Amino acid sequence: MSESRLWHEVDDYFTDRLLGEAPDEALEAALRDSDAAGLPPIAVSAPQGKLLQLLAQLQGARGILEIGTLGGYSTIWLGRALPADGRLVTLEYDPAHAEVAVRNIARAGLDKQVEVRVGAALDSLPRLADENPAPFDLVFIDADKANNAHYMEWALRLTSAGSLIVLDNVVRGGRVADPDDDDPDVAGTRAALDLIGSHPRLTGTAVQTVGAKGYDGFALARVLA
Repeated sequence: MSESRLWHEVDDYFTDRLLGEAPDEALEAALRDSDAAGLPPIAVSAPQGKLLQLLAQLQGARGILEIGTLGGYSTIWLGRALPADGRLVTLEYDPAHAEVAVRNIARAGLDKQVEVRVGAALDSLPRLADENPAPFDLVFIDADKANNAHYMEWALRLTSAGSLIVLDNVVRGGRVADPDDDDPDVAGTRAALDLIGSHPRLTGTAVQTVGAKGYDGFALARVLA
């Protein structure tokens, strides 16, 4: 058996044992509709989605910011962690992706708590900041990787002490450690990791993962002040 096949089977095992035996119709429909609409198959896996949900619950998150909606699969996981009066703002560049996400989020019964904003995140984030929202308790960054450092900087502006920032896809199949790889996505990821490691308001780490999404990983950063 290939390594990648084994990783996939272990993810399936964890999903079966830990995420419930009955199918989750809203989540499965979100994946089906995203696929039918031609969205790229890059949503988080089910165990990763559950991890995001648990992190939001551990934070006691009342406000969540997501940068990169895609079809709303991760949005549903995060939205389910909110209390009844909680709020999630998710930013999506592609109007077609946002349209799919809005339908998926509504089907999951989260449309009253989740707001999908369409447009380039680096345009949406300043407008969001101008609204002077309450600091977000958790920020999940999973958008174009070339701008990861910029997204981290905005996440810092929109959070406060104790907030958690999750940065996805930081391993890039191991390419992040290759000094000869100058791909913009790799360079953007390195810049974000450098920011986490050097910024006086942040403490963080990064973890490598394998599974249904292949070889990758994520970074966690906690806001100190």
